[in-house]
Amino acid sequence: MNLIFRLLRKNTSLSRLAGCLASNLIGLAIIGAGLQFYLDARSIWQQKDSFLKSDYLAVNKVIGAANTLGGGASTFSDSDIADLQAQPWVERVGEFSRADFNVHASVALQAPAEGEQGRSMSTAMFFEAVPDDFLDIPESDFSWHEGAESVPVIISKDYLALYNFGFASAAGLPQLSENLISGIPLRLTLSSDDGSRRVQMYGRVAGYSNRFNTILVPQNFLDYMNSILASGPAPESASASPAAQGASEAAQRGSGKASHPAPSRLIVDVNSPGDAAIGKYLKAHGLEVAGDKSAAGATYLLRVVTGIVMGVGGVITLLAILIMVLSMSLLMEKNRQKIHSLLMLGYQPYVVARPFWRLTAVLAISAAVLATGCILLLRWQYLTPLESLGATPSGLGWTLLLIAGLTIIIILLNCHSITGRIRAAWRR
Repeated sequence: MNLIFRLLRKNTSLSRLAGCLASNLIGLAIIGAGLQFYLDARSIWQQKDSFLKSDYLAVNKVIGAANTLGGGASTFSDSDIADLQAQPWVERVGEFSRADFNVHASVALQAPAEGEQGRSMSTAMFFEAVPDDFLDIPESDFSWHEGAESVPVIISKDYLALYNFGFASAAGLPQLSENLISGIPLRLTLSSDDGSRRVQMYGRVAGYSNRFNTILVPQNFLDYMNSILASGPAPESASASPAAQGASEAAQRGSGKASHPAPSRLIVDVNSPGDAAIGKYLKAHGLEVAGDKSAAGATYLLRVVTGIVMGVGGVITLLAILIMVLSMSLLMEKNRQKIHSLLMLGYQPYVVARPFWRLTAVLAISAAVLATGCILLLRWQYLTPLESLGATPSGLGWTLLLIAGLTIIIILLNCHSITGRIRAAWRR
């Protein structure tokens, strides 16, 4: 084997092999660096919720805008929803269901001392719900059944920030962390508009949203409470219920299931957040998206730029494969007489091809190792500025897997080409 290798390497051009190595190195480095930068930088703009995917948008009509879909109404009709669902960037559309009853919440902020009253806070609230298949939270953490003493609630982080840095500072009340408030039970009073039907129960904070300004409860809970507390006259047999009446008694005196109101907000699952077509459609139809709109646009732009960079790297890699194939073909052509002689002496084609296989593997693996080193060096340069902007660096797993996969493809393609030429010479 070593004798064959020494015999065939005499016509090897080091400059040509260096060109193969450099072209492979550049292509792999560009592709890997583009992917790694995207993985490291995307967390700056991606605002992840613990219960909602980042591809979900909350859409509502602009109040006061001349909407072409709803004639100026703030609710969505069936035709509005169907038109939105028909857009190519929409995967599915869900409705925000709203509570058709009054919600009042109170919480004890300080335990009462002996002979004194404790400090508490109370406020009016509202409830909304989205279809269960839009939620990304364990069912055990966000579920409710009839007769339960408490209901899980998801609130916006903005509400907690307003309390801590606005209301609490002005009123001299203690500031609350997310973990602390999650452990404090909320006393909820749910009542009909006329006050004739009332339910008291407890709520517990099951999660926080940093994208949607809302207070979410389970869909089945909202449907059930709407059926017994929604606006409408109570039956003649009903009498005003006391404040402490339970949910089961309120259900017996309920007014029946209310008609389903038209939704004022929609939750939309999109396949390309930040796509320019989304903004054009929303503007043309008098719609707006809740939350930070620049985040989705920046994420989309990052994806486009990353795709362009990786596309350029891919083209260079394809050219590198072609250069390596041509170089090996030229090298084998220079050794054509030696290869033919070796085959005539009884050497098997795979034995003659093995030195070329080894050379191809050494070049490809060397390019992959050097490209990985270049990526690590580049990442070391940009990682500190990215972290100062709030980025959470990703691991190198996907990048290394991509480089390894491309390297294997390069080796296999070249080995296949070499084997084909050796077998063609053997058949002559």
